[in-house]
Amino acid sequence: MELDLKDRVVVVTGAARGIGAVIAGRFAAEGARVVALDLAFPEDASDGAAEPAPSSAPSAPAITRVTCNVADPESVSAAVSEIVERHGTIDVLVNNAGINVEGPVADLEWERWRACFDVNMGGVFLMSRAVAPVMQAAGRGRIINAASFAAIVPSVGSAAYAASKAAVVQFTRVLASELGPWDITVNAYAPGMVPTAMNGFAEMPQDAQDRLLDTLSLRRWESPDDVANLLIFLASDAAGYITGTLLDVSGGKLATQIPARAYGR
Repeated sequence: MELDLKDRVVVVTGAARGIGAVIAGRFAAEGARVVALDLAFPEDASDGAAEPAPSSAPSAPAITRVTCNVADPESVSAAVSEIVERHGTIDVLVNNAGINVEGPVADLEWERWRACFDVNMGGVFLMSRAVAPVMQAAGRGRIINAASFAAIVPSVGSAAYAASKAAVVQFTRVLASELGPWDITVNAYAPGMVPTAMNGFAEMPQDAQDRLLDTLSLRRWESPDDVANLLIFLASDAAGYITGTLLDVSGGKLATQIPARAYGR
């Protein structure tokens, strides 16, 4: 199966670093024209500057960087207008941007709760609303939203994050039905435990890592490439009849399992 994304215009939010940066790089390696959105980028790249293509794909187009606050309607509108003016259309939107707010409900401040929803759900809403007319005019498109396994199996202390990601899942299903007549698919994906600077999984004591890994069927940390592999498929023509669903890419976090260590492995 060949997933041809050459010259597709792909917008990735929260793409300055971490998982978002890897997703953007992988799409560029597939030949897509990638626009990375974020609040700020490393000092070595100014707004709108082009980043060299990944070394694994020297012929890939450059990645364009555009500063955007996905929780601000005016910032989103300006960014989408700039992208359409430069590229003519938007074929794929990956709503990757998100923040994590932790704490028991009794201790959660309203401002922190609102901030979590403004970015995690509000950003998906604003970006999708701004991009949808562009895709409708083209008669095709892909919107792919970052949810989480926390939307289904939340943890104590994750009320804001889990609730915002559950909202993303239901928003995805409604939007899929609204945009389906224009051949626009809308899906959500649930990543697993990807070690990042924000969660510090890989820096935890080994016994703490073991407890977390025991909740996964595959029993290894997820890599950003594991996420990107799914998104590249969902963005392709091969996934044209998949819409309105939540796809699990958590390494079996949502499966019923007995850790392999119980068998002495």
